[in-house]
Amino acid sequence: MNGPWLPVLTVLPLVGAVVLAFLPRGADRLAKLVAIGWSLVVLVLTIIICAGFDPDGDRFQFVSSYTWIPSFGTRLDFGVDGIALVMLALIAVLTPIVMLASWHESGAGRRSVRTYYSLMLALQACMIGVFVATDVFFFYVWFEAMLVPMYFLIGSYGGAQRQYAAVKFFLYSLVGGLFMLASVIGLYVVSARELGEGTFAFDKLAGMDMSTAAGRWIWLGFFVAFAVKAPLFPFHTWLPDAGGQAPIGAAVLLVGVMDKVGTFGFLRYNLPLFPEASRFFAPLVIVLGIIGILYAALLAIGQHDMKRLVAYTSVAHFGFIAIGVFAFTTQGGSGAVLYMVNHGIATGALFLVVGFLIARRGSTLISDYGGVGRLVPWIYGAFFITGMASLALPMTNSFVSEFLVLIGVFSRNPTAGVVATLGIVVAALYVLWMIQRTMHGPLNPSLGEKPSWRDLSRREAWVIAPLLVLIIGLGVYPKPLLDVINPAVKATLTDVGKQDPQPTEVAGGNR
Repeated sequence: MNGPWLPVLTVLPLVGAVVLAFLPRGADRLAKLVAIGWSLVVLVLTIIICAGFDPDGDRFQFVSSYTWIPSFGTRLDFGVDGIALVMLALIAVLTPIVMLASWHESGAGRRSVRTYYSLMLALQACMIGVFVATDVFFFYVWFEAMLVPMYFLIGSYGGAQRQYAAVKFFLYSLVGGLFMLASVIGLYVVSARELGEGTFAFDKLAGMDMSTAAGRWIWLGFFVAFAVKAPLFPFHTWLPDAGGQAPIGAAVLLVGVMDKVGTFGFLRYNLPLFPEASRFFAPLVIVLGIIGILYAALLAIGQHDMKRLVAYTSVAHFGFIAIGVFAFTTQGGSGAVLYMVNHGIATGALFLVVGFLIARRGSTLISDYGGVGRLVPWIYGAFFITGMASLALPMTNSFVSEFLVLIGVFSRNPTAGVVATLGIVVAALYVLWMIQRTMHGPLNPSLGEKPSWRDLSRREAWVIAPLLVLIIGLGVYPKPLLDVINPAVKATLTDVGKQDPQPTEVAGGNR
């Protein structure tokens, strides 16, 4: 099923951003309604694309290509495989939810509501562009472009330290992007030498032979850019600041979707384009992933700020995704992709519930809460479910993906699998500690003797209910997503020249 479906899907949010810019000044409610309505149109179009995707069909579907810069060998190539499709679905679901969640937050003080929602739609367009581009240079353009709306969302609408967090986020991502730019240029030079003409087309580059040294150097450039974006240890330090200072809606998109571009890049570009280099560097990535799991989990335990704690949990979760990708097994790869989706849902929901609490108390510090579960029982229930999903309790969506990752890693490298499992134990500590300190025990004296807190409002219920349904639904029945993900993961393993290990290999460890 080809045609201009994906170009339309990419451009549609940008058109919405322009429409918002021309609305009358002061028409804040109209701007919010237009933005949410526009994102729902994007959701409907995404559902149509998902319904037309054939998991057993061609690897890339909804393909279309347009001339862009012929002299530079780059085109506007669009297409989705199963991995990109589930990420498009995640973007389409989360965007209207975070817009509704930002109903009051976006207009705080003298900040422009129209600009806030325009930036959200522009960010949505950039994220869609990253996942549907199948030309390397076209992908790079979207990769860098999505920094701009997020920079302004953090820097203009964030917390007290927003300027510092926005600049740090921008610089880290920009430097990482420069590494990728160098590799993109290197890839063009190598393709000109090996294929007779320089090209950025994924299908041509995937079958290209290149020297071992060139492949490893170019692989490193892509890896650094994606490791910063993921974020993978030790490139992660920008996330706690950005996640802690960003407004709740932007923070959900930051940790729910934007970060996945890094692990998506591993799967789309590092593995298929540089199979030898991927096999060579895989042990290093797995070590970094395991360090990230344990290190970030320990730092999360020591956090006093709820938003920073949730941000550190994301660093630990990305360690799981990375080791699943580089385990080179079907279960590990499928688990990693499923984890990308489930992490976006579960951590996004956790961020939103934390936002509900902050909106009532006006503080992000855990010590400013205590015993509030009895004041807001419905919020407490949502907090508990999202917290359990974050620590991957059975019957929640994260459990399935984390289990698949650990099985996949264990079948390739039992030692790495055992050490990574320790992260589950530590995760239970920081999640339960946060819930216990905020929701249980005597009422915090600083709240007064009889604080009148409003429980979950109707708008907040519409925000959190779809995510809770997905957390439980995908925890019980993840098959629809895995049916789409598995063929794409198997194709990627074929590209990298790896097959699932036979049982006799387990005894020998990583081979």
